[in-house]
Amino acid sequence: MKIVVLVKEVPDTYGDRKLSLETGLADRGASETVLDEIGERSLEVALSFADKNPGTEVVVMSMAPEGSAATVRKGLAMGAASAVHIADEGLVGADLGLTAEVLAAALQRTGFDLVIAGNQSTDGSGGVMPAMIAELLDLPAATSLNSVEIADGKVSGERASDGATISVTAELPAVISITERLPDARFPNFKGIMAAKKKPFETVTLADLAVEPEDHSASRSIIIGLSEKPPRAAGVTIVDDGNAGEQLADFLIQNRLA
Repeated sequence: MKIVVLVKEVPDTYGDRKLSLETGLADRGASETVLDEIGERSLEVALSFADKNPGTEVVVMSMAPEGSAATVRKGLAMGAASAVHIADEGLVGADLGLTAEVLAAALQRTGFDLVIAGNQSTDGSGGVMPAMIAELLDLPAATSLNSVEIADGKVSGERASDGATISVTAELPAVISITERLPDARFPNFKGIMAAKKKPFETVTLADLAVEPEDHSASRSIIIGLSEKPPRAAGVTIVDDGNAGEQLADFLIQNRLA
Protein backbone atom coordinates (compact mmCIF):
# COMPACT_ATOMS: atom_id res chain seq x y z
CA MET A 1 0.00 0.00 0.00
CA LYS A 2 1.16 3.51 -0.81
CA ILE A 3 0.09 6.26 1.58
CA VAL A 4 0.76 9.91 0.77
CA VAL A 5 0.63 12.31 3.71
CA LEU A 6 0.09 16.01 3.03
CA VAL A 7 2.14 18.24 5.33
CA LYS A 8 2.56 21.99 5.48
CA GLU A 9 5.16 24.45 6.71
CA VAL A 10 3.53 27.08 8.92
CA PRO A 11 4.65 29.92 11.20
CA ASP A 12 5.37 28.67 14.71
CA THR A 13 2.25 29.21 16.82
CA TYR A 14 4.45 30.51 19.65
CA GLY A 15 5.88 33.27 17.45
CA ASP A 16 4.49 36.48 15.95
CA ARG A 17 2.14 36.21 13.00
CA LYS A 18 2.16 39.15 10.67
CA LEU A 19 1.02 40.04 7.18
CA SER A 20 3.17 41.98 4.76
CA LEU A 21 1.32 45.21 3.99
CA GLU A 22 2.98 45.27 0.57
CA THR A 23 1.98 41.81 -0.63
CA GLY A 24 -0.83 40.79 1.71
CA LEU A 25 0.95 37.50 2.31
CA ALA A 26 2.19 36.01 5.55
CA ASP A 27 5.52 37.49 6.63
CA ARG A 28 7.49 34.26 6.98
CA GLY A 29 10.44 36.14 8.41
CA ALA A 30 8.44 37.29 11.43
CA SER A 31 8.80 33.94 13.22
CA GLU A 32 10.28 30.47 12.95
CA THR A 33 8.59 28.02 10.60
CA VAL A 34 7.71 24.45 11.53
CA LEU A 35 5.77 21.47 10.22
CA ASP A 36 2.14 21.94 11.16
CA GLU A 37 1.29 19.74 14.14
CA ILE A 38 -1.83 18.29 12.50
CA GLY A 39 0.33 17.26 9.54
CA GLU A 40 2.71 15.48 11.90
CA ARG A 41 -0.23 13.65 13.48
CA SER A 42 -1.37 12.64 9.99
CA LEU A 43 2.09 11.25 9.31
CA GLU A 44 1.96 9.34 12.59
CA VAL A 45 -1.24 7.61 11.44
CA ALA A 46 0.53 6.45 8.28
CA LEU A 47 3.75 5.43 10.03
CA SER A 48 1.89 3.50 12.73
CA PHE A 49 0.12 1.52 10.02
CA ALA A 50 3.42 0.95 8.19
CA ASP A 51 5.07 -0.32 11.39
CA LYS A 52 2.50 -3.13 11.54
CA ASN A 53 2.21 -3.79 7.80
CA PRO A 54 5.51 -4.47 6.00
CA GLY A 55 5.54 -3.33 2.40
CA THR A 56 3.67 -0.12 3.13
CA GLU A 57 5.25 2.93 1.48
CA VAL A 58 4.76 6.29 3.16
CA VAL A 59 5.39 9.47 1.16
CA VAL A 60 5.29 13.02 2.53
CA MET A 61 4.14 15.73 0.13
CA SER A 62 4.20 19.47 0.62
CA MET A 63 3.60 22.59 -1.45
CA ALA A 64 6.01 25.12 0.02
CA PRO A 65 8.68 27.69 -0.93
CA GLU A 66 12.09 26.45 -2.06
CA GLY A 67 13.64 27.33 1.29
CA SER A 68 11.30 24.90 3.06
CA ALA A 69 13.16 21.74 2.07
CA ALA A 70 14.69 21.31 5.53
CA THR A 71 11.24 21.48 7.13
CA VAL A 72 9.81 18.91 4.72
CA ARG A 73 12.77 16.60 5.42
CA LYS A 74 11.57 16.29 9.01
CA GLY A 75 8.92 13.95 7.63
CA LEU A 76 11.70 11.73 6.30
CA ALA A 77 13.47 11.82 9.65
CA MET A 78 10.25 10.71 11.35
CA GLY A 79 10.14 7.64 9.12
CA ALA A 80 8.61 8.40 5.71
CA ALA A 81 10.27 6.60 2.80
CA SER A 82 10.37 9.54 0.39
CA ALA A 83 9.26 13.13 -0.04
CA VAL A 84 7.76 15.27 -2.80
CA HIS A 85 8.33 19.01 -2.48
CA ILE A 86 6.29 21.21 -4.83
CA ALA A 87 8.13 24.51 -5.17
CA ASP A 88 7.58 27.17 -7.83
CA GLU A 89 7.64 30.97 -7.88
CA GLY A 90 4.29 30.87 -9.63
CA LEU A 91 2.72 29.52 -6.45
CA VAL A 92 3.50 32.56 -4.30
CA GLY A 93 0.21 33.66 -2.77
CA ALA A 94 -1.71 30.67 -4.18
CA ASP A 95 -5.33 30.54 -3.06
CA LEU A 96 -7.21 27.42 -1.96
CA GLY A 97 -8.38 26.62 -5.48
CA LEU A 98 -4.91 26.69 -7.02
CA THR A 99 -3.41 24.84 -4.06
CA ALA A 100 -5.95 22.03 -4.39
CA GLU A 101 -5.36 21.84 -8.15
CA VAL A 102 -1.60 21.58 -7.68
CA LEU A 103 -1.76 18.98 -4.92
CA ALA A 104 -4.27 16.89 -6.88
CA ALA A 105 -1.98 16.93 -9.93
CA ALA A 106 1.02 16.00 -7.79
CA LEU A 107 -0.89 13.12 -6.19
CA GLN A 108 -1.86 11.77 -9.60
CA ARG A 109 1.77 11.98 -10.70
CA THR A 110 3.08 10.22 -7.57
CA GLY A 111 0.33 7.62 -7.29
CA PHE A 112 -1.31 6.49 -4.06
CA ASP A 113 -3.79 4.19 -2.40
CA LEU A 114 -4.63 6.56 0.45
CA VAL A 115 -4.12 10.27 1.07
CA ILE A 116 -4.02 11.50 4.69
CA ALA A 117 -4.19 15.16 5.68
CA GLY A 118 -5.03 17.25 8.71
CA ASN A 119 -8.50 18.73 9.00
CA GLN A 120 -7.12 22.29 8.87
CA SER A 121 -3.82 24.09 9.10
CA THR A 122 -2.91 26.53 11.86
CA ASP A 123 -2.16 29.37 9.45
CA GLY A 124 -4.87 29.54 6.79
CA SER A 125 -7.40 27.40 8.70
CA GLY A 126 -9.49 26.94 5.56
CA GLY A 127 -10.52 23.44 6.56
CA VAL A 128 -11.59 22.52 3.01
CA MET A 129 -8.42 21.29 1.30
CA PRO A 130 -8.95 17.51 1.75
CA ALA A 131 -12.49 17.76 0.38
CA MET A 132 -11.39 19.93 -2.56
CA ILE A 133 -8.63 17.48 -3.48
CA ALA A 134 -11.01 14.53 -3.26
CA GLU A 135 -13.46 16.34 -5.53
CA LEU A 136 -10.77 17.03 -8.14
CA LEU A 137 -9.62 13.40 -8.01
CA ASP A 138 -13.21 12.10 -8.00
CA LEU A 139 -12.54 10.06 -4.85
CA PRO A 140 -14.46 9.49 -1.61
CA ALA A 141 -13.53 11.84 1.23
CA ALA A 142 -13.78 10.80 4.88
CA THR A 143 -13.02 14.03 6.70
CA SER A 144 -12.46 15.15 10.31
CA LEU A 145 -11.93 11.65 11.66
CA ASN A 146 -11.25 11.19 15.36
CA SER A 147 -10.08 7.61 14.76
CA VAL A 148 -8.73 5.76 11.74
CA GLU A 149 -8.58 2.09 10.77
CA ILE A 150 -7.02 0.95 7.50
CA ALA A 151 -7.71 -2.63 6.38
CA ASP A 152 -8.90 -4.84 3.53
CA GLY A 153 -8.89 -2.21 0.80
CA LYS A 154 -10.88 0.30 2.80
CA VAL A 155 -10.47 2.97 5.43
CA SER A 156 -12.89 3.69 8.24
CA GLY A 157 -13.16 5.92 11.26
CA GLU A 158 -15.40 7.97 13.50
CA ARG A 159 -16.45 11.57 13.11
CA ALA A 160 -18.05 13.56 15.90
CA SER A 161 -21.11 15.67 15.21
CA ASP A 162 -23.56 17.58 17.38
CA GLY A 163 -25.03 15.00 19.73
CA ALA A 164 -23.78 11.94 17.86
CA THR A 165 -20.81 9.96 16.62
CA ILE A 166 -20.80 8.95 12.95
CA SER A 167 -18.99 5.87 11.66
CA VAL A 168 -17.76 6.31 8.07
CA THR A 169 -16.14 3.87 5.64
CA ALA A 170 -14.65 4.42 2.19
CA GLU A 171 -13.19 2.08 -0.39
CA LEU A 172 -9.61 2.77 -1.43
CA PRO A 173 -8.30 4.85 -3.08
CA ALA A 174 -9.61 7.61 -0.87
CA VAL A 175 -8.76 10.89 0.85
CA ILE A 176 -9.13 11.30 4.61
CA SER A 177 -8.45 14.05 7.10
CA ILE A 178 -7.88 13.68 10.81
CA THR A 179 -8.38 15.81 13.90
CA GLU A 180 -6.19 16.45 16.93
CA ARG A 181 -7.89 13.52 18.67
CA LEU A 182 -5.34 11.27 16.95
CA PRO A 183 -2.07 10.53 18.84
CA ASP A 184 0.88 12.90 19.01
CA ALA A 185 3.60 12.37 16.43
CA ARG A 186 6.82 10.54 17.22
CA PHE A 187 10.06 12.49 17.58
CA PRO A 188 12.79 11.95 14.97
CA ASN A 189 15.74 10.11 16.51
CA PHE A 190 19.38 10.45 15.50
CA LYS A 191 19.23 7.37 13.29
CA GLY A 192 16.17 8.74 11.50
CA ILE A 193 17.77 12.15 10.99
CA MET A 194 20.87 10.61 9.44
CA ALA A 195 18.83 8.22 7.28
CA ALA A 196 16.70 11.12 5.99
CA LYS A 197 19.72 12.54 4.14
CA LYS A 198 19.82 9.50 1.85
CA LYS A 199 16.09 9.08 1.21
CA PRO A 200 14.53 10.13 -2.12
CA PHE A 201 13.56 13.80 -2.13
CA GLU A 202 11.92 15.04 -5.33
CA THR A 203 11.36 18.70 -6.11
CA VAL A 204 8.47 19.31 -8.51
CA THR A 205 7.54 22.48 -10.42
CA LEU A 206 4.35 23.68 -12.07
CA ALA A 207 5.80 22.68 -15.44
CA ASP A 208 6.16 19.10 -14.20
CA LEU A 209 2.50 19.12 -13.17
CA ALA A 210 1.18 20.94 -16.26
CA VAL A 211 -0.67 23.43 -14.04
CA GLU A 212 -1.07 27.04 -15.20
CA PRO A 213 -1.32 29.40 -12.20
CA GLU A 214 -2.58 32.29 -14.36
CA ASP A 215 -5.38 30.26 -15.94
CA HIS A 216 -8.17 32.83 -16.21
CA SER A 217 -10.77 30.15 -16.86
CA ALA A 218 -10.15 28.67 -13.42
CA SER A 219 -11.53 29.98 -10.16
CA ARG A 220 -8.96 32.26 -8.53
CA SER A 221 -9.13 34.80 -5.71
CA ILE A 222 -7.30 38.11 -5.56
CA ILE A 223 -6.57 40.68 -2.84
CA ILE A 224 -8.50 43.90 -3.39
CA GLY A 225 -7.64 45.66 -0.14
CA LEU A 226 -5.27 45.46 2.79
CA SER A 227 -4.87 47.42 6.00
CA GLU A 228 -3.05 46.98 9.27
CA LYS A 229 -5.04 45.82 12.26
CA PRO A 230 -5.81 48.86 14.43
CA PRO A 231 -4.34 48.96 17.93
CA ARG A 232 -6.58 47.60 20.64
CA ALA A 233 -8.58 50.34 22.34
CA ALA A 234 -9.17 50.58 26.06
CA GLY A 235 -12.21 48.72 27.29
CA VAL A 236 -15.33 50.15 28.89
CA THR A 237 -15.62 49.89 32.67
CA ILE A 238 -19.09 49.39 34.06
CA VAL A 239 -19.59 50.33 37.69
CA ASP A 240 -22.62 48.73 39.30
CA ASP A 241 -24.71 51.45 40.91
CA GLY A 242 -27.82 49.39 40.57
CA ASN A 243 -28.13 49.76 36.82
CA ALA A 244 -25.18 47.67 35.60
CA GLY A 245 -27.53 45.38 33.67
CA GLU A 246 -28.95 48.32 31.74
CA GLN A 247 -25.45 49.66 31.00
CA LEU A 248 -24.35 46.27 29.74
CA ALA A 249 -27.43 45.95 27.54
CA ASP A 250 -26.86 49.45 26.10
CA PHE A 251 -23.20 48.58 25.38
CA LEU A 252 -24.16 45.40 23.52
CA ILE A 253 -26.79 47.23 21.47
CA GLN A 254 -24.48 50.12 20.58
CA ASN A 255 -21.80 47.69 19.38
CA ARG A 256 -24.31 45.54 17.54
CA LEU A 257 -23.50 42.56 19.74
CA ALA A 258 -27.07 41.85 20.77
